[in-house]
Amino acid sequence: MLSGLIKREWQRFRADPWMLALLSYIPVISVLMLWWLFSAATPRHLPIAVIDHDQSHISRLLTRNLVANPVTVPQAFSDITQAKLAMSEGKVYALVIYPDNMRKDLLTGKSPIIDVRYNSQFLLVGKLLSSQIQATLADGLKQVSMARQLLQGTPKAQAHINVSPIHHQVTALYNRNNDYDRFLLPGITVALAQIIAMLIFANGLTSELRHNTMKQWLEHGLARALWAKTLFYVPLLTLQFSATMMLVYALLGESVVGSMIALLPLQLMMIIAIWLIVLAIFWLLQESARVVSFGAALFAPAFPYLGVTFPVHDMPLAAQLWRLLMPSSHYIDSHLGLLVYQQHYGAIISDMSSYWVFALFAVIAILVSRKKAAQVMQ
Repeated sequence: MLSGLIKREWQRFRADPWMLALLSYIPVISVLMLWWLFSAATPRHLPIAVIDHDQSHISRLLTRNLVANPVTVPQAFSDITQAKLAMSEGKVYALVIYPDNMRKDLLTGKSPIIDVRYNSQFLLVGKLLSSQIQATLADGLKQVSMARQLLQGTPKAQAHINVSPIHHQVTALYNRNNDYDRFLLPGITVALAQIIAMLIFANGLTSELRHNTMKQWLEHGLARALWAKTLFYVPLLTLQFSATMMLVYALLGESVVGSMIALLPLQLMMIIAIWLIVLAIFWLLQESARVVSFGAALFAPAFPYLGVTFPVHDMPLAAQLWRLLMPSSHYIDSHLGLLVYQQHYGAIISDMSSYWVFALFAVIAILVSRKKAAQVMQ
């Protein structure tokens, strides 16, 4: 009887072009597009506004340094109003203002303030520009400080020490070579896989409503009906998720076949958690458009809550609670722990205890489905 219900699911799945697209070419096309977007690794040639109130050789030197930086493209503005307008319209992403008498203050030992502003709405671009502009201006000002000390008779070797007493070497352990594709693509793919799984689960359930076959589906018993959909969709989407992640790392030029096999149980847990959420939403709402809309509203903002671009502990309490309801947030910690930080698999398995929250959705689904199924079969 159960095999007949599973065969019924397969026949209905094959007859639905939208479901076939979600399972096959839509994830592949989405991953390829994302990889193409981030394949440039680090953003380049970002326009920034420069307002030069000093008009000295030092301010021009600093601007030439900004021009030489491959990340920044300085554009001259005459006043701050125009520069702010350009930032609000997205024509520039940052603003640098050289103050009046900057050259005089530097040569007389004072500390003029160079005003640097950036648009924090563009999270990664803003952080990148902030660090690049500060580093570029610092290098230019070191040249000015070096020249001033040499004019005062300081020996060249000592002047080098005074300007840069400590030399830093930065070795990236996670974001290798500062490539944004390695940094962002896996996290975005996890969030995307979650949304696709939600859509397939929701369509698989709501097809009974659209075709008016709820009674036919449940006539062999509620438990068998639910088990049939579970045994059909959960393994299928787990394999799709695993294959999509392998495609991502193949595009990044990394071989992680062994690690992906180790991640398979964790990927299964994530898919089961999504299934339980969609199941609870389906039985509570009992309407196709509402089920999909509610699932989309819950999972659409998943990426910012992964903790990849923003520290989890700095999130407000409401955001942390919302993150707790997203299976992708539980999975990504184990994913990064195994592939990035090389944690022991035993420690990764212990993290699976965080999935306990999704047992609540299982309880809701069971309680509500019994009541709704009894109403359908009357």
